[in-house]
Amino acid sequence: MASAERGLSAPPEVVFNTATDPARASAWLPEPLRGDGTPAEHVSTEELEARWRAAGDWSAEIRIDQADAGGARVRLDLTGGPDADQLAGEALDNLAREVADNLQAG
Repeated sequence: MASAERGLSAPPEVVFNTATDPARASAWLPEPLRGDGTPAEHVSTEELEARWRAAGDWSAEIRIDQADAGGARVRLDLTGGPDADQLAGEALDNLAREVADNLQAG
């Protein structure tokens, strides 16, 4: 399993809503987990956690926590392939871009 963490300067709820929005998930999830707008298989709005699974061994779990100054701390656990470490970091970079786009649109 590969893990990546990142701080974002957006409220945790905004980060979570962006991450779990089926229309935005295909823009940030690694390729093996990108679906056709299928929502996460598990979403906990109280804990700000979500999980996705794909055919084969691929899965992703995300958790968003409150950080200093109203920001968010994001942790992504990714399993599935030998390049999971690299993909986890890239996925969080992509999620950060989606969050920024979401904030600009709103």
